[in-house]
Amino acid sequence: MIRSMTGYGRGEFEKDGRKFIVEMRSVNHRYGDISVKMPRFMMFLEDRIKKTAAARVIRGKTDIYINFESSYEGDVEVIFNENLADSYMEKVRQIEERYGVTSPDKLTLVARYPDVITSKKAEEDMDIIWETLLPALDEALDKFIEMREAEGENLKKDILVKNDNIAVLLKAVEEKAPLVAEEYRQKLMQRLAGLLDETEIDEQRILTEVTIFADKACIDEEITRLKSHIDQLKNILENGGQVGRKLDFLVQEMNREANTIGSKSNNIDVTKKVVEIKSEIEKIREQVQNIE
Repeated sequence: MIRSMTGYGRGEFEKDGRKFIVEMRSVNHRYGDISVKMPRFMMFLEDRIKKTAAARVIRGKTDIYINFESSYEGDVEVIFNENLADSYMEKVRQIEERYGVTSPDKLTLVARYPDVITSKKAEEDMDIIWETLLPALDEALDKFIEMREAEGENLKKDILVKNDNIAVLLKAVEEKAPLVAEEYRQKLMQRLAGLLDETEIDEQRILTEVTIFADKACIDEEITRLKSHIDQLKNILENGGQVGRKLDFLVQEMNREANTIGSKSNNIDVTKKVVEIKSEIEKIREQVQNIE
């Protein structure tokens, strides 16, 4: 199946109070380029995330956005600094003795001192985080690729229509090509007749001139190659897969043959058809730039 290089996908998964939301979007790019934007505490998973995505996304500039929400109590660790609390408590007792007063609630007083009780985000377990993230990432990838394939099918249909148009135009060129030499002979005869009046025209000399012209203007090989390219393009699209680079090269070859036909042609009708063929090839080239 043909895939576009543009797409969007979103996945979501929640377990044990931890929730991941993954969004993916991509645009055209000559190569594969994946970037991940996520919370800092997850940076250890960046390489694994990229490898998972790269296994299914070959070309395009792809951005992955990861949002994390947590209501899991184990995510916060409360720390009691016993040594510091002991020191504070001892100092409070010394103050009481020195001034002859008694504090009614030493415990509350000491607990409020800086750094006696602190909290910090608990260290995350890599495997647990990955097991929660992966379903959201897989869902986002599935939807992302589904959208790429849908757009790819539309591109395929459009390119095939334009490819068929080229085949029709090329057939008209092929039918006209054998008449070009004869038309040239007739024009040459008329021109010479006007110049030489009643002087006898050397038919053999005319034949030689026409033969030389026909050899220079012969486009049979170019037509054959262009027809082959038309068939190849259709087969590549029907077979599917990651064919963007292959199609890009093939379209260049199609354009090369069309240019050669146009440069050899000395017939206005053929020239007009070649212009139309090149226009269709250019439209295909633009569409191919969107294919993975």
